[in-house]
Amino acid sequence: MSTDGMDPESDEFKTTALFDAIEGLRAVDPLRSASTAVVGWQKVVLIGFCVVVIGLAIWQPVATATTLIGLCTLFYVGSLGDRLLIFRRGLASGPISISDERARAVPDCDLPMYTILVPAYNEPEVVADLIGAMAAIEYPTEKMQVLLLLEADDDVTINAAEACKGVEMITIVLVPPAEPRTKPKACNYGLHLATGEIVTIYDAEDLPDPLQLRRAVLAFADGDDSIACVQAKLAFHNGRQNLLTGWFTNDYGLWFGYLLPGLMRSRAPIPLGGTSNHLRRSVLSEIGAWDPFNVTEDADLGVRIAETGYRTAVIDSVTLEEANSDPINWIRQRSRWYKGYLQTWLVHVRRPVTLWKAIGAVSFIRFTLLLAGTPVIACLNLVFWLITVMWFLGQPAFIGEVFPWYIYFPALVSLIFGNGATIYMNLIAIREDDRPDLLIPALTVPIYWVMMSIASAKGCYQLIRNPSYWEKTFHGLSVKTDVNPGDAPTGAEGGNG
Repeated sequence: MSTDGMDPESDEFKTTALFDAIEGLRAVDPLRSASTAVVGWQKVVLIGFCVVVIGLAIWQPVATATTLIGLCTLFYVGSLGDRLLIFRRGLASGPISISDERARAVPDCDLPMYTILVPAYNEPEVVADLIGAMAAIEYPTEKMQVLLLLEADDDVTINAAEACKGVEMITIVLVPPAEPRTKPKACNYGLHLATGEIVTIYDAEDLPDPLQLRRAVLAFADGDDSIACVQAKLAFHNGRQNLLTGWFTNDYGLWFGYLLPGLMRSRAPIPLGGTSNHLRRSVLSEIGAWDPFNVTEDADLGVRIAETGYRTAVIDSVTLEEANSDPINWIRQRSRWYKGYLQTWLVHVRRPVTLWKAIGAVSFIRFTLLLAGTPVIACLNLVFWLITVMWFLGQPAFIGEVFPWYIYFPALVSLIFGNGATIYMNLIAIREDDRPDLLIPALTVPIYWVMMSIASAKGCYQLIRNPSYWEKTFHGLSVKTDVNPGDAPTGAEGGNG
């Protein structure tokens, strides 16, 4: 539905824009929407698989357990091997680098109109930082539109925003309250007011590289028309606050610095970050914008970009944000990500042949290992750790029966080599990023894996009980240990933390 020509303050505009923000993708193609977590044939397959496994477990319990453990081991090995390959490619090539001098050399008259969407909900404590971060961006103000997307009944954030000094540089957009209360719904609503050729998203607490918009423009110009999105790197300004923020910083450094650039060299979909992804507005409209029912709308959008023949580039420009310093808050956030990864995988395998043809066999397998494998493996770790503890405590006979030598030795190699390889990648990442302060988090990362497994189990449970529930992550808990509050990194010079 089009809102062209309507008064943005009119009830007609608000009704039309809200309907499109919620129903747009689902109305055009219901199978692309996560509003239904599992469609009919998927339910039949899942229920049928469970019935078969339970039946086999009753008939041949040892053989069934051995087979399942063998398949899980194969899944582990495949996922680890692919991740090492992606890391190797990312380490060799890295993200696209655009110098400060070249970014500043582009005349203002040659820069396109840019829209920045900033969705926020119940975050009065970070609005002032947002205004400061937007003021620091080196881009002509007449070509930069900043839309602060607030729920119309979020009085506390609205009041905080209106009271801030410098608020005139942003436009406060009140999104009519309606379910689902999600970030992508707000972004879809804001898209109806966007005037920019390029659209990007920042979270309210973000500190982006001041030259990031200019670097993104050049990345689009250097590429061809197939580049639909430019993803900047994300890092944290409070990486030294405690051990948890150290783990999280190391995690992001590896992901955005090496794994995403490695994925960029293939046809595989790139799960976008929730912020600092710069998108051609024309392509965004073509592929249906964001899915308001998907709790990792960024990952879903990355898959749709690849599925429709477009590509994502990763640039060496850093946006600093707040790492969760509270374990409970971290688990809330990570469980939503894991749930969203599974949501996204379930949505895009509804037409497996179409996706296979669009991205190729290797990328399809990689897509499965990444989006389904990441949360499933984290959840399975709890099972295998329990088995390991039981074996060391009492060596029960049934464990020996389900681990014959041809299963035991590959599983042992996977355990030792897999854990070692993951720690090795973390160490290489902090060496390349010159972050010796992250050495202890890198060496103690197995504790972090336990938290990941708990979050994954929670996310899998929520996928069944409440798939589109957006579990709010609370911000404003950080102590800025890596930068001053007004500072922001400038490209490669900014580092990863």
